Amino acid sequence: MSEELDANNAPLDKEDSKLHNVTSLDGLYENWFLDYASYVILDRAVPHIHDGLKPVQRRILHSLKEMDDGRFNKAANVIGNTMKYHPHGDASIGDAMVQIGQKNLLIDCQGNWGDPITGDSAAAPRYIEARLSKFANEVVFNPDTTVWQASYDGRNKEPITLPVKFPLLLAQGAEGIAVGLATKILPHNFVELIDASIAVLQGQRPDLMPDFPTGGMADCSAYNEGQRGGRIRVRAKIVERDKKTLAITEIPFTTTTGGLIDSVIAANDKGKIKIKKIEDNTAKDVEIMIHLAPGISPDVTIDALYAFTDCEVSISPNTCVIKGDKPHFMSVNDILEESTLFTKDLLKQELQIRLDELMEKIFFSSLLKIFIQEGMYKHPDYESSSTFELVVEALTKLFTPFFPQFYREILPEDYKKLIDKPMSSITRFDFKKTDEQIKNLNDEIKQVKHHLKHLTEYTIAWFEKLKEKFGKDRGRKTELRAFDRVEASQVALANVKLYVNRIDGFIGTGLKKDEFVGDCSDIDEIIVFREDGRFIVTKVQEKVFVGKDILHVAVFKKNDERTVYNMIYKDGQSGVSYIKRFSVVGVTRDKEYDLTKGSKGSKVLYFSANPNGEAEVVNIQLKPHSKLKKLQFDEDFSELAIKGRGSMGNIITKYPVKKIILKSKGVSTLAGRKIWYDEILKRLNVDGRGKYLGEFDGEDKILTLFGNGVYELTSFDLNNHFDDKMLLIEKYNPEKVYTVVHFEGKSKNYMVKRFVFENTIIGKQTSFISDESGSKLILISGAAQPIAKVEQLKGKTQIPETVELNLADLIDVKGMKAMGNRLSAHVVQTVTLISEHDDDNDVPDPEPNTIDDTEIVVTPEDKAVADAPPAKNVEPVAEPTDAVEPIAHVIPDVPAKVIEPAKESVNLEPKFVASQSGKSVESPTESVQPPVKKVDFEITNPDDIEIDDKGQLGLF
Repeated sequence: MSEELDANNAPLDKEDSKLHNVTSLDGLYENWFLDYASYVILDRAVPHIHDGLKPVQRRILHSLKEMDDGRFNKAANVIGNTMKYHPHGDASIGDAMVQIGQKNLLIDCQGNWGDPITGDSAAAPRYIEARLSKFANEVVFNPDTTVWQASYDGRNKEPITLPVKFPLLLAQGAEGIAVGLATKILPHNFVELIDASIAVLQGQRPDLMPDFPTGGMADCSAYNEGQRGGRIRVRAKIVERDKKTLAITEIPFTTTTGGLIDSVIAANDKGKIKIKKIEDNTAKDVEIMIHLAPGISPDVTIDALYAFTDCEVSISPNTCVIKGDKPHFMSVNDILEESTLFTKDLLKQELQIRLDELMEKIFFSSLLKIFIQEGMYKHPDYESSSTFELVVEALTKLFTPFFPQFYREILPEDYKKLIDKPMSSITRFDFKKTDEQIKNLNDEIKQVKHHLKHLTEYTIAWFEKLKEKFGKDRGRKTELRAFDRVEASQVALANVKLYVNRIDGFIGTGLKKDEFVGDCSDIDEIIVFREDGRFIVTKVQEKVFVGKDILHVAVFKKNDERTVYNMIYKDGQSGVSYIKRFSVVGVTRDKEYDLTKGSKGSKVLYFSANPNGEAEVVNIQLKPHSKLKKLQFDEDFSELAIKGRGSMGNIITKYPVKKIILKSKGVSTLAGRKIWYDEILKRLNVDGRGKYLGEFDGEDKILTLFGNGVYELTSFDLNNHFDDKMLLIEKYNPEKVYTVVHFEGKSKNYMVKRFVFENTIIGKQTSFISDESGSKLILISGAAQPIAKVEQLKGKTQIPETVELNLADLIDVKGMKAMGNRLSAHVVQTVTLISEHDDDNDVPDPEPNTIDDTEIVVTPEDKAVADAPPAKNVEPVAEPTDAVEPIAHVIPDVPAKVIEPAKESVNLEPKFVASQSGKSVESPTESVQPPVKKVDFEITNPDDIEIDDKGQLGLF
């Protein structure tokens, strides 16, 4: 018995103890809290690494297996049966059962089990039914490999863990809050888990990413293998149905359609977004329709939905599991490796159990065969045995010569099974059938032993069979992609009006009687320039003092290098006037910055803010002075370099300035804005990420093409969204010719056409192929010389043939709506673009198959022509050693005849001009020896061409 202590931890005597009845609570609290914490962690909140289940889930599945007869059971009955194992109320069991059923993996559900997407709850347990799925029966249960323990009241046995041969924990995910720790394991894709398990068995390290039943898009770049400190961003899938309507078709994990709609309405009420109405058309699939207010950009609204509503959520995983009766923080990849090895061990146990069963069957069959074959049941010693002990003694003596045939010792229990055999089965014993059974059992034993010897290959085959059997329709639902970070200030709707009192120095949204500046958002920052040459950036407020004599007020954009400020100021100390151009990129909020030299009395004489770097011309008028002959002059801001805000500027005059007048507005002095397209983020940027589109300025546009034969022109606004199904994106050139091959749905022909895209209004989608049903785009190229490979069936016998065509030769440039020319007179199988050339002259015409339409002209040229540069892509004709080769290069399959040199032969090497389809290909001359006697002649019949043994060309 422990000794009682007083408040100072000194022992109390018996009298003091009786009088004060003091009990120390320190130890009690410590022990009770640890016991309670351990209970919650181990037996309630955290799943086990081996089967991925919490105790209540394990007991529900065990109860379902116990009741399983292939038919559905009332959920209320399952809950009642589970209460034999779970020492808590029926409500907790019912909620856990519904959660398992909604994951659509272990339980087949019947009735209204609720919907985790809409947040609808399930019907009462008495109205819904459940049974184990085929998958659960295959991978979760095996009483022979299950370790059992007594239930809480000692009346029943329940599994410590279920022998799950699959990474169930990672497939379903788990979430729980214990005492002092929590767990949040995200669900992963069924098929990917199996593939990763196979990879583990092959010695590879897995790299798992979550997959959510609600779909959506996820940026898992900071997933950190599911460990503490990781984070993923999940977005709804938003589709632009038209310029006035958005549709949310998939929602982020952890949200519901009802909660998401509430967040959209709240953002609209706060003025963060502006919508006309929102409709929930969700049935089997999610469909939330958002109708935009007039004049609202759908692209900006999409970004605003991600910034201000539950269309984007951040999830922080925290993978904690029970392993070895202790909580462990592990990565999902480590959990998968552990699960895979556990599955391998379970399969080994099952094979060993099966091997033992087969050995026992052979053992007893052999025992029975010898017992009958040797007539032991008729032996006098056996028949005369009056007790079981004497029977065992007699049979042991009779079986002694056969002991070497058995793999183990014969036990009394084995003799008991022999003597229990009825005489009718002994007399009808079929030796031939028994031998066949033993042979089959031996064959199976060999197979089992082979599996045990090659356990890794057997486990891989198990996973592949599991994937083939249950992996159908379990593809990835969540799209993995990188997200750009939406700056709330860039997409916030202008929901407040900004006013300024220039003289008194106040700005704010509450100064409704003062000068109106413009609309802005309540989260914007405002930049204010004052007459004393100072400026400040502050947050939008109802009313705030920023300094008297305000010159300019505007919404401030961080890192904006295109807004350029032009300024002329007078230094307060020297009286000298300076001129400068500068940008304001980054500042500290509510800190004043001086744009002058800092002298007291400095004053701004001229100021302008230019959103695209415009540079105007001003007229500067000076006060009369005895030394001045010229009292006014012009100054062009474009001649000044743009520097930092802290630069002093250039001296413009040392004399007092009377006034400065704007003489003419200028144009931008900045180069076009360089734009890139990030194919991962599907967004434009100016940071050099992705495909370079070019420099954009003014009215420049972007051309986007889609696989359905539709194109759209967009602006180069960085807020624009682009469709994943886009085939091509580039800067729009109204003069660029495109070549298109399309299948025309009505005539069922492949057509080719060349055209320029019309300059349509921004945002309008226009088709450039046939509108007939069945029409489709085959290929498109913006190259001057696109070469396509066409596989076709030629003639009545449909002989396969492959030809290469220069598509630019097949048709002239026509209108965009033209149908085009037929690609081939034969049946086209496939069309493939094999090369593209941007130079009109760098691709020769395809060589003809015949010479029927080929004209040969032989023309000696003078020195000036002979010295001309050779044509591209044509092999030069050197001094021929074989007289046939030069002609054969130009005209295939033309026989050459050897003749005497022609009388009118010339020293100039001939220049061949082969004309086909109206185009010429020239072979160069190598040398000329003037003077040359010029001879012109023409050959119309190729058979008239002959070459002598010296390589000279002649006619006969």
